[in-house]
Amino acid sequence: MLMLIKGGRVIDPGNIDGIMDILIDNGKIVEIKPQIAAESSSGLQTGASGAERGKVSVDRVIDAGGKIVTPGLIDMHVHLREPGYEYKETIATGCKSAACGGFTAVCCMPNTNPVNDNRQVTEFILKRALEVDTVRVYPVAAISRGLQGKGLCEYGDLKDAGAVALSDDGNPVMDSQLMRRALEYAKGFGLPVISHCEDRALAGGGVMNEGEIATRMGLAGIPNAAESVMVLRDIALCELTQSPLHIAHVSTAESVRAIRDAKKRGVLVTAETAPHYFTLTDEAVGAYNTKAKMNPPLRSRFDREAIRQGLADGTIDVIATDHAPHAPIEKEVEFDLAANGIIGLETSLSLSLKLVDDGVLTLTDLITKMSTNPARILGLASGLQVGYSADITIIDPDRSYRIEADSFQSLGRNTPFDGWDVKGRAVLTMVGGKVVYQGQTF
Repeated sequence: MLMLIKGGRVIDPGNIDGIMDILIDNGKIVEIKPQIAAESSSGLQTGASGAERGKVSVDRVIDAGGKIVTPGLIDMHVHLREPGYEYKETIATGCKSAACGGFTAVCCMPNTNPVNDNRQVTEFILKRALEVDTVRVYPVAAISRGLQGKGLCEYGDLKDAGAVALSDDGNPVMDSQLMRRALEYAKGFGLPVISHCEDRALAGGGVMNEGEIATRMGLAGIPNAAESVMVLRDIALCELTQSPLHIAHVSTAESVRAIRDAKKRGVLVTAETAPHYFTLTDEAVGAYNTKAKMNPPLRSRFDREAIRQGLADGTIDVIATDHAPHAPIEKEVEFDLAANGIIGLETSLSLSLKLVDDGVLTLTDLITKMSTNPARILGLASGLQVGYSADITIIDPDRSYRIEADSFQSLGRNTPFDGWDVKGRAVLTMVGGKVVYQGQTF
């Protein structure tokens, strides 16, 4: 099938930024230039007079005028829940949610049941993703067997099965020697280690950010140091082993400072944060709002500003969602007992575009953090170049709408952003030349 995306502002950071046409044939990009003379198979002419020679006949013309055309967005931190917790989310519903949010690829964390710590589970995830045939799914396998932090998995076997990275996300690797060995072992297979940085002794069973609000609400708090102490430890181990380290869901000013200092020394560390950490503060917990309960928790206004500054100066490389769907029975309970986590695939882009409106990031910076950098860190092919797979997101930056959780493709409804009025959203998502999502008004 021959397709033409016409007249959009094409942004591929470091490569293209301009009004361009993109010609796609058999799922691949075959031409990118300011104007491609073409006519649809119905005879509709575009881009040239009827007398012009060399016009190509296309099966579909997508008018992207006034819109942004980018390499497909990549979310390198999601929880698809399958196998084992299909009542929360399935690979099918998670992939539909991702496509609706403008993501052409997601990386799913290993805290499934059974845990993705072996070839069989990795292959199952990939098989299910192939059957669903929506967005690309890249499994992240466990660092330790059963996420127990006691013995390493077989990294070579996991990579051969299709794993792209390693993480015990949801569980910190408390044993420093084991974390050192994991970094050394992973380096030999070219697998980045994604670290959930949390000192559980310091966290001490807390359920929200330690501070005035927690005290007033009578809830046990989690200090910033519970995260930053482990960030500093893992940076030291990264420096020791010279093995790539990626720090997940950064939430504190101290962590941002530590990562910034490490990068200045040339340490091979990268980092991500999530939209809730640069949008909300612990005030969102309000009247014991379990939809704002997560780990790490929402922090103070000072921390939120530090996260935004870390994004602006490049300390934080990636915006990821940490999409964590839960069933109502796990959220509609007492705050202390509620599960941690919120969903984010269908709100991430809109919330992140607010950074552009606020002058924190340029549009190019945002695309870098939501597409280019995740691909670079994970060693994935990505970009709008001739010969590349047509994994493309089309964004309407001026589309205003109200977030309505009940309309989500995800099975989850656990979002603190329900009812928010936002601007900017994905209106078309394409994977390998196949349109996997298209907004009703596009």
